[in-house]
Amino acid sequence: MKHTRLAGPLLAAAALTACAPPPSEGQLTVATSAPPASLDFTTTGGAAAPQALMGNVYETLVRIDDSGQPQPFLATSWDVSDDGKVYTFHLRDDVTFSDGTPFTAEDAAFSITYVKESWTNGLKAQMDPVESVNVLGPHMLEVVLNRASESWLWSMGTFTGAMMSPNSVPRLADDPLGTGPYTLERFDVGTAVTFNARDDYWGGPVEHDAQIRYFTDAVSAVNALRAGDVDVVWAMQAPQLIGALPDTINVEVGTTNGEVLLSMNNNAAPFDDPDVRRAVAHAIDREAINAVVYNGLATDTGGAPVPPTDPWFTGKDYFPFDPDRAKQLLAGRTPEVTITVPNLPYAQTASELIFSQLRDVGFDARLETVEFPAVWLNKVLKQHDYQASIIAHVEPRDVANLFGNPDYYLGYDSEAARSLIDEERFGDAVEQIMADAAALTLVNAPNIVLLRPGISGVNPNVVTDALPLHTIRGAS
Repeated sequence: MKHTRLAGPLLAAAALTACAPPPSEGQLTVATSAPPASLDFTTTGGAAAPQALMGNVYETLVRIDDSGQPQPFLATSWDVSDDGKVYTFHLRDDVTFSDGTPFTAEDAAFSITYVKESWTNGLKAQMDPVESVNVLGPHMLEVVLNRASESWLWSMGTFTGAMMSPNSVPRLADDPLGTGPYTLERFDVGTAVTFNARDDYWGGPVEHDAQIRYFTDAVSAVNALRAGDVDVVWAMQAPQLIGALPDTINVEVGTTNGEVLLSMNNNAAPFDDPDVRRAVAHAIDREAINAVVYNGLATDTGGAPVPPTDPWFTGKDYFPFDPDRAKQLLAGRTPEVTITVPNLPYAQTASELIFSQLRDVGFDARLETVEFPAVWLNKVLKQHDYQASIIAHVEPRDVANLFGNPDYYLGYDSEAARSLIDEERFGDAVEQIMADAAALTLVNAPNIVLLRPGISGVNPNVVTDALPLHTIRGAS
């Protein structure tokens, strides 16, 4: 097979790559898209900051394995009372923060309490089941819940379970302090996050420094890999480029938590009408989107916001592609719809298909491109100034955050759904959400990972929000 046909476009696109600190000897460099707007995920939404910091700067009491089960990490074990309300954690006694101070139960208690009392990120609600936190000894922590909650322990393996100390708080945005294998060297907004390896990491020697570089388009990231400027392309957004790669580039495809959501503002016309939302859902050919955007590598969730790794995934098709049904639901109306699209490759490509499919059934559709992350986060997520949008929500098990808060940007307000979420009846909650057509999941995104020769230790499956770097081997 020849791989030179796309070499011209690849090289031309390299000039578009944002400037970043050059890779240094012994540094692992990972290319991806969607940079963080801020490193302080306690106050800022989005998955990019947790992706960069979790497992690298911050760590958790438990770690979630590929089967979705919590495993010991900073806690060596835990006991659960018969009623499921009291957790007693036994912590490691050899862990230190990067400033040299020991990690103790006092820090763990502070971290949990800080989420409940001070975070403004909407996912702080994952800590709502906690009634009290008690330090039983230097390395023993008791957490009392107000109700039995299996999802709470699971969430402790995500960024809401990040272990900090009081000394971490003043440094959240520019010099994060954690127990992980790296410290932050520099944060170049929109371009790169660069880490220094700790020489005193409790988990053992760290092989290399590391950097995550952000590319605005997949072609530039792939070209950087071919040129040897990066070692890994993570979450590559243009599967159609795979066929043009040299045989020496390894390709791995894993699962993700990424529901590529067609968001519809339930509080704004025309999407304050459930029938209009249902018309959209039937008008969109999800199979075509999968084929064009992801080369068929994504998973169709039937339109539901449930990754196939979640225990309440059913595979049911809630909204089959049916343009005639969409027209019936519109009943002769021609709703005007502007889709506010972030300048991310998958969203741009999907929006062109959706634009055409909506117009085919009677919508007066328009596309509006905005910069991601800053403009999209401010306009859509914060101000709710939009009608429809396209974004991958990659936070794990985020049904409660997406649909359990009427003040969230989707504007979905269902007392029935909230009650089911509060009872952790997530399967039933999804049924209610889909009956209301609160939003439409276009696909569950695959994680396409490209590796240069000699790179190993990469797990392509995305289970939580972390992109751990120290386990990857073979940095140049």
